[in-house]
Amino acid sequence: MIRFLYDDELVELTDFEADLTVLDWLRLHRNKTGTKEGCGSGDCGACTVVTVSLISDNSETEAVNTPSSISNSSVPNSVRGDKHAQPRLSYQSINSCISFLGALHGKQLLSVESLEQANTLHPVQTAMIEEHGSQCGFCTPGFVMSLFALYKQDEPEEQLLKRVDQALGGNLCRCTGYRPIKAAAHSALQYRKQSALGQVTDTQAADSEKLVARLQALSAEPLERGGGFIQPQSMVELAAYYQKHPDSRLLAGGTDLALEVTQQMKTIAHIVHVGHVPEMRVKQIQADHLLLGAAVTLSECLEIMSESIPAAREMLLRFGSDQVRNSATIGGNLGSASPIGDLPPLFLALDVTLTLQCGEQTRHIPVSEFYISYRKTSMQPGEFIRSVKIPLPKSDSVFAVHKISKRTEDDISSVCLAIHLPQHEGLTNNARLAFGGVAATPVRALKAEQALNGRAFDEQAVIDGQHQLSAELQPISDARASAAYRSLIAQNLLRRVEMEFSDELCK
Repeated sequence: MIRFLYDDELVELTDFEADLTVLDWLRLHRNKTGTKEGCGSGDCGACTVVTVSLISDNSETEAVNTPSSISNSSVPNSVRGDKHAQPRLSYQSINSCISFLGALHGKQLLSVESLEQANTLHPVQTAMIEEHGSQCGFCTPGFVMSLFALYKQDEPEEQLLKRVDQALGGNLCRCTGYRPIKAAAHSALQYRKQSALGQVTDTQAADSEKLVARLQALSAEPLERGGGFIQPQSMVELAAYYQKHPDSRLLAGGTDLALEVTQQMKTIAHIVHVGHVPEMRVKQIQADHLLLGAAVTLSECLEIMSESIPAAREMLLRFGSDQVRNSATIGGNLGSASPIGDLPPLFLALDVTLTLQCGEQTRHIPVSEFYISYRKTSMQPGEFIRSVKIPLPKSDSVFAVHKISKRTEDDISSVCLAIHLPQHEGLTNNARLAFGGVAATPVRALKAEQALNGRAFDEQAVIDGQHQLSAELQPISDARASAAYRSLIAQNLLRRVEMEFSDELCK
């Protein structure tokens, strides 16, 4: 059984297909057709809806022995930990076409039909009309819900204005053009100020304390086991069930798994959702590393790494869209074993350690030993990723991440480079160059690393490194890029990092 709120209505379901998507439930089971079906893969944003969930600044989330380079005041609120913090509401946009219905347990679902109340439009809808932000209207509900999620963020308007492009990065429009839509976003945020003064009616200005209490009650009720959608509540339960049923499919965010249903038309009869297992959601900043559970979302990862590993921020912002990052997880991106995954090069460069679990047994392996061949990992049947330990680069290290793709946002890599060059007395020590998109698995360029070790990171070192990359990397040609292009880009990215490093030294 799952329990969630659709608007203010309590929905309890015991008999539903494990692979039923939120989009299909809305359109086919509830006849709510405002949410549109476009690409079926999370690219166009026409299916955008908003989920409301509870987050707390205490529980498993904490900063421990925070390094001096990361002041406690700079650590995100959701990571610092506050023993007296009360749960608060988190509004997040998601792609309903690649979100499984069962994952809504304990949350509230809002679709575009939710915003109008008693023939009164929400300020976001009003702004879209006044700024002429819609022509054919097919994409409009998705834009409205993305803007609504931005509208509901607990941040000052000045900060939200800087995030308009990010909030709309997962929505495509073929006919209206983005200028009036962006104008509507600015108008909506002005309406938000007026709403706080009682000058404009916010149709979704719900009693937050009442909603928090209802969601707490939903989460506290025991889940009844039944059907093909399994939701373990503890690590013991998860490990025992998956060891006994290794053919079940693990679900964290579903942004990759759901494509098997929407694109390949497969049926997934048994799904094990790991999102309610506390150990899979752990987020800790230690003295010299991060400890993140496999079910930590990329939005949470972005928030944490923006402070602790700033060089990773730009790449993470180009990792899908807000809708994708709000659902996709660390474990899912690693476990899919895609050669163009964005996290593996970053984690290879940082020498990340994975904790794998099977039954009661755990083992720790470096990410460099995780990938065996194309789409194949070293995990055994019944084994899953529990957490990752991410060493923090020291302040004097050269560390950079660069992603090259056809589109700036919401696209997969043609080539991705993550480079980590620890420095000792001006010389590189233990260089790590990791690439995505140039082989059947994410790889390190070991010969190029040797060309950089024990010497200053300067132009001649780069020339020698480029020579090794030319011989060492043997990429293929495909729809995204030719082999020659990938080889040249890999070499040019090394030069780019050296130029950035030189500029930094001159400041």
